[in-house]
Amino acid sequence: MHIADMTMFYAPSSGGVRTYLDAKRHRLNALADARHTLLVPGERHVYITQDHRVDVPATPLPFSNGYRFPLTRRPWRRALNEVRPDLIEAGDPYTVGWAAIASARELDIPLIAFYHSDLPTMISNRLGGWSRSLINGYISRLYDHYDRVLAPSRVMAERLEGLGIKEVRVQPLGVDLTTFRPALRDEQVRVELGLNDDTRLLVFAGRGSQEKNLPILLETMRRLQDDPSAQRYHLLLVGSSMPTQVPDNVTIINHFCPTAEIARYFASSDALLHAGTQETFGLIVLEAMACGIPVVAARAGALTENVPEECGMLCRPLDSEDMARSIQALFENDAKAMGRRARAHVERHHDWDIVVQGVMQHYRELLGISHTTTVSAQHG
Repeated sequence: MHIADMTMFYAPSSGGVRTYLDAKRHRLNALADARHTLLVPGERHVYITQDHRVDVPATPLPFSNGYRFPLTRRPWRRALNEVRPDLIEAGDPYTVGWAAIASARELDIPLIAFYHSDLPTMISNRLGGWSRSLINGYISRLYDHYDRVLAPSRVMAERLEGLGIKEVRVQPLGVDLTTFRPALRDEQVRVELGLNDDTRLLVFAGRGSQEKNLPILLETMRRLQDDPSAQRYHLLLVGSSMPTQVPDNVTIINHFCPTAEIARYFASSDALLHAGTQETFGLIVLEAMACGIPVVAARAGALTENVPEECGMLCRPLDSEDMARSIQALFENDAKAMGRRARAHVERHHDWDIVVQGVMQHYRELLGISHTTTVSAQHG
């Protein structure tokens, strides 16, 4: 079984898409009956043998931290013809997605998509509500050509089905439980931040983009700071494009941090805050939970699915007062016990080994392979 994954969302500072692809590539290429090849944008056409990766020429996007945008389908179709997989999975709805359709027809092989981003919401947020119906129509036309569409959460699957797209399946993402673990807790983090022992350290990591609703987090911290009866709290914001004007009880690390550094910050904090309302999955939440800390998040998007009641608190969306109240309620209960349950929940449901087994089942079904069948022949 030879799988080819292709996406433009692969760069040094990539988030959940790259995490998913790298985790899958590592595990599939370790199997005796599977092979995985990754096609991503690059400066020129080159096959990198040790990485099982093909770089396909694409134009750099200015101010995008290394992303490239494919302008034509031909280089991707040529790369797929050279690789000759048994099944193609496309991870973005632009040029790459259409190139995958053309190649799957030419090679006469199954085609699967992973719907990582809520494109209609993203574009309508920037262009206005008038664009939503146009993008909905585009998404419907694109994915009508696919044999199956994977969505990372129930809320996203329901939106796709609402557009008339058939063969939609929910496929959650996973967490590297070795990279993200409670044992990384480091009291030196508090020393670096100049915090007292009785100060609760909260954390958020990610891009400072509009949909993350960082102003809600800042307003929440102002409320906690101004409440004389409240426990002392401090928020650490980690990532690129962070705000510059923040309350005194907020510290900014305004640059992209490696995964290991993020894991250290998570494990050394007392809870994760997340005010986003448009998460299609919210991998950051599960990474924090894997580090043994509870979560306070907006009751919106996929966050409602990924933060069980025993692992944290959900608050009203875009409501800093309710978020501040939820933070205080979290620590009035046994927050540490919630953190332990959060780790156990991720171990049970989101270990990458479990997730990749689920993805493999989709592949087997589309290829007509029973679970016990060993397949070694490549397409062609």
